[in-house]
Amino acid sequence: MDGLYCEHMTVRYGRRTVLDDISVGPFPPGRVSALLGPNGSGKSTLLRALAGLGEATGRVMLGVDDLTGLTLARRTRRCLYLPQALPAMVHLQVLESMLAAQHATGVVPPDVQGDEIDAALHMLDVFGIADLSMRYMDELSGGQRQLVGLAQALGRHPDALLLDEPLSALDLHHQFAVMEILRRETAARQIVTVMVLHDLNIAVRMTDYDVILREGRIIAAGAPGAVITPVTLARTYDIVARVEKCSRGLPHVMVDGLR
Repeated sequence: MDGLYCEHMTVRYGRRTVLDDISVGPFPPGRVSALLGPNGSGKSTLLRALAGLGEATGRVMLGVDDLTGLTLARRTRRCLYLPQALPAMVHLQVLESMLAAQHATGVVPPDVQGDEIDAALHMLDVFGIADLSMRYMDELSGGQRQLVGLAQALGRHPDALLLDEPLSALDLHHQFAVMEILRRETAARQIVTVMVLHDLNIAVRMTDYDVILREGRIIAAGAPGAVITPVTLARTYDIVARVEKCSRGLPHVMVDGLR
């Protein structure tokens, strides 16, 4: 089976079960996938469990490779997790942080070796932030640090990229710009990209495979048009909502009120 998937994943914090024996995927290579659901539904916990972070039972597979028993360092080379925000108090220049990220796993990608600076600058340019290369990380805004983090993540050339709310600190322009970049790079590299999202309209228009969670269980999984429906939105968010086409023929989620 291609892609990233998990089987019988359970995560508990003390006596509270956050994920309850769920199996989900495969998240397909070359496509952008989203984890959706209300606050506390288990989205970020599932993303961290896929990355091998925290205490979890179950199995995580990437294609035919079982990632479950790998050391965290070896697993991170294959399956890279990016938290919602990078630490604010890091007194490194952006370019230095990019180079440090390239070497973080101890393996520099073959197409980068000997040309690390050019590769780092190229990734910054992809996200439109090459002008920040000599700035210090602790001088940047939250949104700028988020863009640097995304550039670092793609610059490490993982097989799977796990992003926890990568759009949360970005303005509207950069939200859509980042989604276009991630879609393009994911397809070009044929990697698996999975992100936690709250914006249903971005999900329905700009992702390829969605999983909706509530209270640690899977409500629906599949193509956005099959998953983001009035029935699943009512069941998941307790809202009355419609999915209609706008004047350009694109789907749009409209919320009429609470259930």
